[in-house]
Amino acid sequence: MQLGGIILVSNNLNRTRRKNNRKDFQFLEGLRVLVVDDDTNTCILTSTILKIYGVQVRTTTSAIEALESIEQFQPNFIIADIAMPTVDGYSLIQELRSFDAPLGTIPAIAITALCTNEHLELAIKSGFHSCLIKPVYPDDLVTEVVKLVSS
Repeated sequence: MQLGGIILVSNNLNRTRRKNNRKDFQFLEGLRVLVVDDDTNTCILTSTILKIYGVQVRTTTSAIEALESIEQFQPNFIIADIAMPTVDGYSLIQELRSFDAPLGTIPAIAITALCTNEHLELAIKSGFHSCLIKPVYPDDLVTEVVKLVSS
């Protein structure tokens, strides 16, 4: 679904679930993804989903910790929560966008339980490429990563 230029992956429970064939996603093998969320369960779930596809995942539980590890880990992709204490996801991505390339141009997906149009628009304006609403379904997460990595 598109919402005023914002790419939004729906969490519609009535949709037909497709069967992902891991072979179709072999190009994700070795991709480095940084997952940033203050909820450790979300980090574990997201990490587990991505590792099924051979993705190398590093998790952090704060934006500050993420900024400290970005240069060392050199992620190809970032998935970050919006609502985090101290430094939120909007500030994280704005700071990241101030870095020189390639770090400043890393594709990024926002994940959030804050699902108002205002929050979604702010995520895109802040520098995220798309936004997923929590709870994030595995197929939705992988599909969105594939879309952004292949574009």
